[in-house]
Amino acid sequence: MKKNQLSENTAKKIDLWLHSDIDAESKFLIKDMIANDPEGAEEAFYKDLKFGTGGMRGIMGVGSNRMNIYTVGMATQGLSDYVKSQIKVKQPKAVIAYDCRNNSKLFAETTAKILSANGLKVYLFDKLRPTPELSFAIRHLGCHCGVMITASHNPKEYNGYKVYWEDGGQIISPHDEGIIEKVKAIRTPDKINFDTHSKLIHSVGEEVDKAYMKKLSELSLSPDAIKAHHNMPIVYTPLHGTGVHLVPEYLKTLGFTNIIHVPEQDVSDGNFPTVESPNPEESAAFDMAMEKAKNTNAELVMGTDPDGDRVGVIVRKNDGAYHFLNGNQTASILYYYVLCNLKQNGNSPKNGFTVKTIVTSELLAEISESFDVKSYDTLTGFKYIAAKIRECEGEEKFIIGGEESYGYLAADFVRDKDAVMSCGLIAEAAAWARSKNKTLYDILVEIYLKYGFYKEELVSIKKEGKSGEEAIKRMMGNLRDKSPESIDGVQVTMVNDFLKQQAVDKISDLRYDITLPKSNVLQFLMSDGTKISIRPSGTEPKIKFYVSVRTTLDNINEIELKDKELDERIDVILKSLIKS
Repeated sequence: MKKNQLSENTAKKIDLWLHSDIDAESKFLIKDMIANDPEGAEEAFYKDLKFGTGGMRGIMGVGSNRMNIYTVGMATQGLSDYVKSQIKVKQPKAVIAYDCRNNSKLFAETTAKILSANGLKVYLFDKLRPTPELSFAIRHLGCHCGVMITASHNPKEYNGYKVYWEDGGQIISPHDEGIIEKVKAIRTPDKINFDTHSKLIHSVGEEVDKAYMKKLSELSLSPDAIKAHHNMPIVYTPLHGTGVHLVPEYLKTLGFTNIIHVPEQDVSDGNFPTVESPNPEESAAFDMAMEKAKNTNAELVMGTDPDGDRVGVIVRKNDGAYHFLNGNQTASILYYYVLCNLKQNGNSPKNGFTVKTIVTSELLAEISESFDVKSYDTLTGFKYIAAKIRECEGEEKFIIGGEESYGYLAADFVRDKDAVMSCGLIAEAAAWARSKNKTLYDILVEIYLKYGFYKEELVSIKKEGKSGEEAIKRMMGNLRDKSPESIDGVQVTMVNDFLKQQAVDKISDLRYDITLPKSNVLQFLMSDGTKISIRPSGTEPKIKFYVSVRTTLDNINEIELKDKELDERIDVILKSLIKS
């Protein structure tokens, strides 16, 4: 592709940027791309980086389709305009935090400057902090909104911008649509107000840490178990991210005295030099932590993602082997531990409830109901769990929530998934298990024996470009229009179409309204307890298949055989659906 082969839309957008007030270095980089990398220029400018329902995320670099101070600035200008249109106080307030990624501090400072230029009082964290502390700080500081600069577990080339509202949860309707419209109205960098009012920007740090840590310390359910097993070896890694200080500090506050670090990964570094991907869902991210665990005979290994909202867990079994828990398994252990101990301590709330997403294991609902606790379902995304907490506030008491993608929350003073809180509860659950001469893996088996053996798998199929988008639409359309009557000889009993907001009973042919908001998700429920959920990704060119199967488990000696049977069942289901 040569200069004169740039699309008309791209050429116009580049011209707007070159004739705007952006800095000289950015203009030089744009001109250099046009001359030497026209394909790169096309990719960087063919569209605007999308500000979606939760914010935006993208590759860093110059261009309208990249994360840089100008795209961050346009998003912040739109956010400022929306906040001032909705919050009828003399001076709205905002708080900003950022993670370890390259340019995160720069983007956070840029956000603070523009919010202040628009008359907002801004609290800016003095150094990197985890997402859940940002959520906590919004209400603690009495703010009307918050911004977290992070791209979660994405590769090092990415960064992102997540927006929170005054309840501490990520934005949902109507605020998400309102902010999107305001951001769309900012067409060029010239529309950004960069006239910073530095007196409106206030640095915060240790005082918020202390308040957050105080609330966390009140969650302990088994102090006697911790006291008895305080020296239990625990390996923890922040994977170069924000958990580096708060997670070890919280574990020590609870009473644990044998926290084993991975020093190379305690270094905050947006290049993530020791891992291919800083994703705690992937076992490869734990290679260095597992070396430590094997050398120290650690009971437990935990790792948090760069912004400290998700945690991966590996537990040691009685035979010395290690088991990597998936997100549903960790959630099941946490639900069981919390609900058991609340009941045992006589602290179960009368109107308590739990929340999970529709793609998360039904085992969580079974555990909740066995303790006479109501279980709610929400759409995929922790922001919907936060919305349910807000909806029930004052009438019912939130106990715990979780999603299969390694995010959990067990208190309402935070309104997003919290890996700091989760690490403390997981470690405490391990000490509680040891007080019963068990491991966390034994507790998991105990759950399966009591409620049924559940197994889940997520498969994502990547479809790049325009043809990929069309292929995903076609797959969803085929499954929606011609939903299977059975899969591998097992009857489909219910089809939940969250886009049409309708559930169809395949046996009686009765239709029921789905009260959750519209979402492009299909769900098949089967006569043997299998649940299959299918949805396009909201942030990547992927279609996702979530499969949950179950069987009975009569004794622990059956677990390997039953595990293999469930794996085979999942494989057959996936092959049947993907060919559709």
